[in-house]
Amino acid sequence: MIEFTKMLNDSASPDHVAGARVVAAFKGGSTAMPESYRRVDKFADELRSRWQVEFVPDIGALCGRVDGIMLESVDGQQHLAQVKEAVKCGKPMWIDKPLASTLADAREIARIARDAHVPWFSASSLRFSDIAAAVKSEDNTGAIAWGPGSLGSSGLDLAWYAIHTVELLYAILGPGCEEVTRVHTDASDVIVGRWRGGRIGEVRAMRPGDGYGALAFRAKGVAASPPNAEDAYRPLVVRIVRFFETGRPPVSNEETLETMEFMDAAQRSMASDGAPVKLP
Repeated sequence: MIEFTKMLNDSASPDHVAGARVVAAFKGGSTAMPESYRRVDKFADELRSRWQVEFVPDIGALCGRVDGIMLESVDGQQHLAQVKEAVKCGKPMWIDKPLASTLADAREIARIARDAHVPWFSASSLRFSDIAAAVKSEDNTGAIAWGPGSLGSSGLDLAWYAIHTVELLYAILGPGCEEVTRVHTDASDVIVGRWRGGRIGEVRAMRPGDGYGALAFRAKGVAASPPNAEDAYRPLVVRIVRFFETGRPPVSNEETLETMEFMDAAQRSMASDGAPVKLP
C-alpha cells in the first residue's frame, strides 16, 4: 500500500525512489501460516512507530489514500480475495510472490484485473538481481538456476519458496517453455523445462539451501554468476515505483502466468513419476 508522488528531480538517477513512500496499510495476516500470524503484529508496530504509517480497517479504505496498492501477504491463498477488493480502487497493483497458490487462482486474478482495466505485476526480487544480470544474454542456449527449495503444503508446492529460482530461470531464458519434467527427493527437486527452439532450462531447488546462483550455456562457453552476488530488494522496489508511475509492468502478465504454468506442470510431472507434462 503505497503513495507514489512525482519525482521532483528529473536528473535523478533512474533508480531514485525518494519520491515514493508508504502512507497507509491494512493489517491482514493468514491464520494458516505461522510465517504470517507470528510476524504480522511486529511488522505493523514497526510501520506505525518508525515510519508513521496509518492503518485502516480494510483494503477498501486504502482507495482514497494511495496511488498504488501493494499486496504483500506471504500466503498466496489470500491473493485472489484481496485482488477482488483491490481492483475496486482502480489503482495499479503490485502482488508479491507467489501471485497465487494455484494456477486457477492466478488465471482468475489476471482475468479480474483485465476486466477492471487495472494494471498489475508480480515478480521475485531475483529477477532483477546481479545473479540474473551476470548471465543473461540473447546468445544463451540453456541455463541452470539453483536456490533454497522449501516446499509449501497447499496448492503449488514450488510456489512457496522455489518460485524465486523459477523466476531467476525465467529472467535468464525468458518465456517459451513447452514441456516440463520433475525429479523429487527429500533433499531436492530438479525441474527441467524444454523451451521453444531447443533451449533447456533447469531449476534445482535444494533443502536445506543457502544462496542462489546460475549458469548460462552459450555456443562459445559457459557464463557463471559471481559468488555472493547481490540479491537485494532495492532493484525490485525501483521497478515497483516506476510501475506505479507508468502503469507498465516490467514483467509481462503473460510471462508471470507462464511461471505459474511451469510450476503446475512440474507438480503434475511429480505426481506422474517424472513423466513429461506439456504447458498449455
